[in-house]
Amino acid sequence: MPLADSLPAQSVLRLRNLTRRFGSTVAVDGIDLDVPPGQVLGIIGRSGAGKSTLLRLINRLVEPTAGTIRFGDTDVTALAGQALRDWRSSAAMIFQQFHLIPRLDVLTNVLIGRLNRRATLPSLLGLFSAAERAMALSVLERFDLAELALQRAGTLSGGQQQRVAICRALLQQPLMLLADEPIASLDPHNARVVMEALRRVNREDGLTVLANLHHLEEARRYCDRVVALQQGRLMFDGPPAELTADRVVAIYGDELDLADGVGLRREADQRETR
Repeated sequence: MPLADSLPAQSVLRLRNLTRRFGSTVAVDGIDLDVPPGQVLGIIGRSGAGKSTLLRLINRLVEPTAGTIRFGDTDVTALAGQALRDWRSSAAMIFQQFHLIPRLDVLTNVLIGRLNRRATLPSLLGLFSAAERAMALSVLERFDLAELALQRAGTLSGGQQQRVAICRALLQQPLMLLADEPIASLDPHNARVVMEALRRVNREDGLTVLANLHHLEEARRYCDRVVALQQGRLMFDGPPAELTADRVVAIYGDELDLADGVGLRREADQRETR
């Protein structure tokens, strides 16, 4: 039985002493973290804090220098071969740059999410089954994209492309979604649409969502819990309501205006003058 079919959906993701070094640089430094099933976890921090590396470690796109990743009874750090490929489908990644194939139509881009579920050669020849095509169209319809199914992906807006990327990830039939700065390149309207799509997947499908977010407004609005990294270390873990102005200033420093706008900067400045 494939690993992806044997993993219990209601498992806790457990990170213990998770560490990644690149030469003398420690990108992720001894992270201990438990993520219960069905949670939307926002990961925040300055540029270079280790957010992207953390998600890539969980998906095993990057190998840990030390520590363990467990999902239920499965030691993710020990997986190899087909079992590792199955895990990467179960912990589906969504990227800032979408990673669609612009010259292919939307439907085919979504169907690519089935590659790990079937033989490679038929997939490369475009021989997806009628059931898989129906599945892809159903997911596109959920996110108001069905009418764009035969349109080239490269002609879509950024927000539409990111929603197509979410649909592709869902065709992997994952247990969690790992979203690496999914709205960083989008305007405010499309950022809201994409975050609402992720929240909908969480609520309707019960999927755990881990999202790297640079803008705090989205973290507060859409996440059940927020963790903050600073130089690869965990420095905050709690509900969004506990992200006070003082804590945010400590997390972001001179990146505060970029992260949360002048409103919070003004609030922090007022505190200092009282």
